[in-house]
Amino acid sequence: MKLEALFQNPTALPTAPKVVDELISSFDKASVSTEEIAKKLSADPVLSAKLLRLANSAYYHVSRSIGTVEDAILMLGFVTVRTLVISSGLVSGFKTVPGMDLRQFWRYSLRTAVGAKFIAKACKQNTDLAFTIGMMHAIGQLVIHAGMPEQAKALDKEAGPLDERRLDTEKAALGYTYADVGAELASRWKFPPTFAETIAAIPNPGENELAAVIHLACWRARVDENKLTPEQIAACYPSAVAESLGLEENALIDQMPSLDELSAGLDELIS
Repeated sequence: MKLEALFQNPTALPTAPKVVDELISSFDKASVSTEEIAKKLSADPVLSAKLLRLANSAYYHVSRSIGTVEDAILMLGFVTVRTLVISSGLVSGFKTVPGMDLRQFWRYSLRTAVGAKFIAKACKQNTDLAFTIGMMHAIGQLVIHAGMPEQAKALDKEAGPLDERRLDTEKAALGYTYADVGAELASRWKFPPTFAETIAAIPNPGENELAAVIHLACWRARVDENKLTPEQIAACYPSAVAESLGLEENALIDQMPSLDELSAGLDELIS
């Protein structure tokens, strides 16, 4: 199936709460009415409840209980709240996807997001941007599985969704990859161009530093999800990409906390 045909298939495309669309559009606005956003968030009981559970989780170490969306924005800041709500909206956009273990997929995505935030901080990149793109970097896999389940099933037999060979397998079979699909989806959802550019460049980041950050976070998340041995880790360590960001040798293993530790308290995002 051609890429354009995939996006013409209504079963392939996720739906997200309307407030998520408005938060996406806020990236390009010089000023945003946080009061208006808070009002609209409060009108969505599922999103607002999840946001408050996240805001009160141990991850954010807030000094007092947060009881309203307005309090959450005040305590955490609009950018953090936007990141959390968009991430939550991405998760809720796919209820079931043929051939995909959604719990595992979103756990991997969350691990990539928190790993990207950690690496971005070390590399002086935008941490909130890294988290959001890390959370959605592989969403193209869900679109492929939802839009062409039989072809996706055949791909899964050759290389599973978390197999490092997956991108090459998709390119050979389809002529494009889940990164291309994710980039196209980001454009159609009207994310800022940085999102599509970064997602498309993640497989081969080159001089795109944010893509390099996500590339490394993806690698580390796969290491954890696939429980690779030290020998396997050494064999596939992305040293060239790590060096391009000025990271020390084996920094992603020796100096980076476990992703379970980094993501403790954020499980509400994928529940």
